[in-house]
Amino acid sequence: MDSSSAVASTIVKNWRERPPSTYSLKIDNFSQLENSTTVSDDKYQSCPFTSGGYNWRLIVYPKGNEKDDGSGFISMYVEIDSKSLMVFTPPTEVFAELRFFVYNKKENKYFTIQDLEVRRFNALKTVWGLQQFLPLDTFNDLKNGYIFEGGFCEFGVDVIVASPLTNWEILSFDEKLSEPKFSWAVKKFSELKGHVYRSDCFSMGGREWVLELYPKGASGSDGKWLSVYLSLAAGDTLKADEKIFRQGHIRVLDPLGSNHIEDETKRWVDESKKSWGWVQFLSLAELRKTYLDKGDTLNVEVEFEVVSATKFSTII
Repeated sequence: MDSSSAVASTIVKNWRERPPSTYSLKIDNFSQLENSTTVSDDKYQSCPFTSGGYNWRLIVYPKGNEKDDGSGFISMYVEIDSKSLMVFTPPTEVFAELRFFVYNKKENKYFTIQDLEVRRFNALKTVWGLQQFLPLDTFNDLKNGYIFEGGFCEFGVDVIVASPLTNWEILSFDEKLSEPKFSWAVKKFSELKGHVYRSDCFSMGGREWVLELYPKGASGSDGKWLSVYLSLAAGDTLKADEKIFRQGHIRVLDPLGSNHIEDETKRWVDESKKSWGWVQFLSLAELRKTYLDKGDTLNVEVEFEVVSATKFSTII
């Protein structure tokens, strides 16, 4: 067996009254256990047991695992049944926390070593454990209480299998939009009578958007301002708790091309707030003076710089 042992910096030793919750191995004659392992590669393998839906075995080296620097110690390992890893394609990886036990009759408690490092079991690494669990001199000395009643002793292990990842989120930011600009020519602006006008829907960052224009201003503009909003299109619905970050600029273009009016839009969009803009984007007096071309057309443009996207697991 190659080195499959925890290093000293990742283990914690303590005592506890509660017995192992995963598996207990009770032996009525430790010396005979030692004797029997001389013909089984110096180790005893327990019967299979289950934890987290996988099959395991507890492995005890009563004289230490010399091949893993365990000479002079009790060595303890757990091994996952490799067949249970092959149920899926590709083969499963299992992450587990390990705690090893030996009962002490004198203390009436379990001496416990916990491996703080969560161990990864896979087809290439099926065994993890402690090559130097307890010195043999300490264990074999009857005064210490690990062996009692004529050779009785108890080993154990807790194998706590981490549940597969089911809750996740991937947040990405698209900064290289293929066509970052959308232009809207609002014709015969001076003749518009409606309260609000909407552009055609346009795609940006994988979502559908629309510009909203209030020729005489939205509520709170006193009828003296052009109001402009950027909204997620009505047909583009967001999932519960989904949100989108968008950043860019909205402009009213100067027909002469020298003095565009623009402002930055940088907002998180969610289902409760799909629209955001400016009540007082541009005064109507300045608009009529400078920003209508000879055909009475107002040109509005939005240029996106960043649009986020989120993929996440579904809450069941």
